[in-house]
Amino acid sequence: MTKAKSDGLLRVGDLSARTGVSARLLRYYENQGILPAQRSSTKQRLFENSAIQQVLYIRELLAAGLPIRIIRDLMDCVHEPGRLDPCTVPVLVEHLNEYDARIASLVTTRASLQGLVDASAATPVAAH
Repeated sequence: MTKAKSDGLLRVGDLSARTGVSARLLRYYENQGILPAQRSSTKQRLFENSAIQQVLYIRELLAAGLPIRIIRDLMDCVHEPGRLDPCTVPVLVEHLNEYDARIASLVTTRASLQGLVDASAATPVAAH
């Protein structure tokens, strides 16, 4: 049994297998400061068992459209998937408003494009 296993720590490959997130992404999360890791004497990344849940939080926040820089700020406020401290509400509302603005812009763009399609379909095409 390796020291990492006996100490209850997970190597990056073990964490990857337990979360379904690639080792490359886990190393990226660590480099971005959202997933803490220790180092073994041979410089291998070692993660606490709690990192499993933390990776799931990160994936949930990413799926909600939050960028890594915002997730880094929110990580101390995450307690379980889907539940954040109330102090995160202003940040989440800001991002929600940004998405609403993007959606409104896309709806306008779509309506304009549909208008062009409708106008083109109503106009006979001249033979060349």
